[in-house]
Amino acid sequence: MRKIVPTDFSPKRAWAALDIEQIEGATVRLHWTDTAYKWHVNDGPEVFVVLDGHVDMHVREAGVETVLPLTKGEVFHAETGDEHVAYPNGPARVLVIEKAGSV
Repeated sequence: MRKIVPTDFSPKRAWAALDIEQIEGATVRLHWTDTAYKWHVNDGPEVFVVLDGHVDMHVREAGVETVLPLTKGEVFHAETGDEHVAYPNGPARVLVIEKAGSV
C-alpha cells in the first residue's frame, strides 16, 4: 500500500508519468505537464482526470474542433477512436487510465 500525493510529483519534463498500476491490460498513470500533448486517437478508451491545474481538452468530431475546459476534479472520457489533445493552462497533474501501450 502507498499514499500518492499528486502535488509531490514534479518531474523534469512534460508528460512524464508515474506508473501507479496495471490492471488487466490497463495502465493507471499520474502525469505532470505544462505543455500540450499531441493530437491522437487511442486504440482503447481513456479516462483523464484533472487532479491539479486546468486543462483545455480539444476534441474533433466529423472535422469540427471543440474545446472542453477541465478544472480540478473534472473527468474527460474518450471512447476508442476519439481524436483529442490536451492543452494545459500552466502546470497540471492528471490521472490517466487507458489501455496499456496506448499513445
